[in-house]
Amino acid sequence: MSIKNEDEKAAESTDKDITILAIESSCDETAAAVVRNGREVLSNIISSQIALHTVYGGVVPEIASRKHVEKINGCVKAALSEAKLTLEDIDVIAVTYGPGLVGALLVGVSEAKALSFVTGKPLVGVHHIEGHICANYIEDKTLEPPFMCLVASGGHSHLVYVKDYGEYDIIGQTRDDAAGEAFDKVARAIGLGYPGGPKVDAAAREGNPDAIAFPRAKTTEKSYDFSFSGLKSAVLNYLNQAEMKGEEVNRNDVAASFQKAVVDVLTEHTMEAAAEYGCKKIAIAGGVASNTSLRKRLEEECEKRGYSFYRPSPTLCTDNAAMIGSAGYYEYLKGVRSGMDLNAVPNLPLGNRERRYHGKS
Repeated sequence: MSIKNEDEKAAESTDKDITILAIESSCDETAAAVVRNGREVLSNIISSQIALHTVYGGVVPEIASRKHVEKINGCVKAALSEAKLTLEDIDVIAVTYGPGLVGALLVGVSEAKALSFVTGKPLVGVHHIEGHICANYIEDKTLEPPFMCLVASGGHSHLVYVKDYGEYDIIGQTRDDAAGEAFDKVARAIGLGYPGGPKVDAAAREGNPDAIAFPRAKTTEKSYDFSFSGLKSAVLNYLNQAEMKGEEVNRNDVAASFQKAVVDVLTEHTMEAAAEYGCKKIAIAGGVASNTSLRKRLEEECEKRGYSFYRPSPTLCTDNAAMIGSAGYYEYLKGVRSGMDLNAVPNLPLGNRERRYHGKS
């Protein structure tokens, strides 16, 4: 992947609309979308595999990869059809190349490279988490950097200071389990099944969030990092002790108390970071960003402080290609171009551009 210098980018700057065909296949959603100028979604096609993986209690990588192969061409055709465009009308092809499941990523990357090769359209590789952050630009056309963004999903818990388009400072991240991963594990433990996040959220609405005093982990003084493995273990210990004593467990209370513990930590860290950075714009992103309790709590805390709060609609919180089209647009404007050597990078780091594009740790 190359990054052009300022003179080259300036020479390419234009007032022309940029229409991007975007592809996302990092986990278990096969998705394609057409996005114009980073914020206008002309189509957003998502083929979900949730029903397929529910049988196994979680995503099976090999099955996910095979299903992507089956669905990817149809999703691209549907995205173009819904947008009433052809490949000739597309200016750029953007694709998620990491992080994610390597087999799943390879399907999307291969599709995007093939389309770029046969059409001669520029190819732009996109970081999956940057896509989640950019979903906020689609939801609220007025949002501009800088802002603080809480990214919470099945594989990621990050606090990111968005300095500018494509420029990110990670000021906090998970030390162990991500928030969404903890939701999935607790959901399984209390018999709610997969996917855990939505099911815990629903059960929590019927429970008492103050019924059980689960711990709130603090990693180190003034650290914005997250740790949810201790909380997960506390829930499992509570369930095991109840079983040994023959006590009945109210799983709605467990779900509500667990969820409150997660929301408390996510919210407190976000508000503390915003205060330190003097940032009055707060955004959320990722699958856990659709959690009703988290959205409500952050909205309340932002209102108290006079902050602006931005959150994508639930559809844009899940993995989708529209967010990749938005991120790809801003990368394209910065002069980022990918070659036919673009490869899947399952552990692609967020932030430092040099590390991202050259695979350095």
